[in-house]
Amino acid sequence: MISASQRAVEAICERYQAAIVEFSHQRLHIALSGTPPHEMMTELRFLTPGVIDVECWPQARLEQYLHRNQGPQEGAERTDEAGAGAIDRVNQLLNMALQKRASDVHIEPQEHGLRIRIRVDGVLQQAMVLSEGSAPLIARLKILASLDIAERRVPQDGQFSLVLADKTESFRLSTLPTRCGEKAVIRLLQSDEQAISLEKLGMPATLLKHYRSALSKPQGLILVTGPTGSGKTFTLYSGLSWLNAPSRNLCSVEDPVEIPLAGVNQTQIHTRSGLSFNLVLRALLRQDPDVIMLGEIRDAETAEIAVKAAQTGHLVLSTLHTNSTTETLVRMGQMGVPGYMLASALKLIVAQRLVRKLCSHCREPAEALAHFPSDIWPGTVQNWRAVGCERCFSGYYGRLALFEMLPVFPSLQNALAQNASPEALAKLALQQGMEPLFVGGLHCVNRGETTLEELTRVTGGPG
Repeated sequence: MISASQRAVEAICERYQAAIVEFSHQRLHIALSGTPPHEMMTELRFLTPGVIDVECWPQARLEQYLHRNQGPQEGAERTDEAGAGAIDRVNQLLNMALQKRASDVHIEPQEHGLRIRIRVDGVLQQAMVLSEGSAPLIARLKILASLDIAERRVPQDGQFSLVLADKTESFRLSTLPTRCGEKAVIRLLQSDEQAISLEKLGMPATLLKHYRSALSKPQGLILVTGPTGSGKTFTLYSGLSWLNAPSRNLCSVEDPVEIPLAGVNQTQIHTRSGLSFNLVLRALLRQDPDVIMLGEIRDAETAEIAVKAAQTGHLVLSTLHTNSTTETLVRMGQMGVPGYMLASALKLIVAQRLVRKLCSHCREPAEALAHFPSDIWPGTVQNWRAVGCERCFSGYYGRLALFEMLPVFPSLQNALAQNASPEALAKLALQQGMEPLFVGGLHCVNRGETTLEELTRVTGGPG
């Protein structure tokens, strides 16, 4: 009895004028007269668990073989349509995510069916619930990301690009085994290089001046900090884009490469093959770099290499998972970087968050608030209410960035070299004129750009 998968394979081969020489669970052997089309191979890999062997035959031999083996293939067309269903479903899902401005798509197998959620403006929302299982969708995504379809027991990661609505979009895929099956998360990557610029960051003019000044230095360390999803990578890419010129050798080591930048030598780490952050970073130092971007400072060894590189004629940009600028100074010390080394290398720290932006069409004024300490905000703050309309649905549309910036001036440099306490460093930072994240956010609330509720949700409040 011919299986459904075999009928689907036969229909695909018929459509592309390919002959099936042998078909078993372990092997599919096909022949055709020219180079196999990419679309055909993608569809066959989706349906075939075993190895696919392709042989090139003269057209006359192929026609003779096809004519000799031609026979009725009832139901093949119907099964082929069923096999292509997952392809259409994935395309529809990704199109929907792009239209709704989602940053991530979660495909989650449940006890009975499938839940799909999308993250829009930093908040996870349920998009749909399906009665079908996740296996066909996950298999299709794995094919696109060149992952192992048969491996369902361990997590896998990959990237792929797809043409949707006549535009090439880039995605990152992560799979994870769960109790009910494999879960997948798709990250929608920024694919428009024109949008990567310092002007698009939304930094106030004074802070942008500090950032440009640090980027203009021939050597030193610039750190961008904040939790996952706070826009750190975009800030670093914008700095790289501004520095990108034929006269500079720009190199990066990332996990993964999120936005391809022409003119930047980007290296993606691969832990399984031994290509670690530290190994690539050491190799980069022998590549005559002017600017080095590290996706993240993860441990003491990486921190030490980064600081030494910043002291020896390189401009180093990196991220760190800390909540504020002064906490970053403490964290680097905890990683084993001596105060005197950090003082000579560090040029700037940027802490940032992303808050949802009020929809300008439906926002409404709320009561003015005056319960803040005078050193945080003298007077009242005009608060606003997120209502929701047909344009935004949630009362918010898009996000805006909040920045806390700490340039390392001589007074702070001296305090670092003398191993000053965290309290003394924080006090000195405020004396230098640093505006905390929450205070910067209050300005946005007062201007009607976001709400106090949203600001508190993201920053945790004035403390």
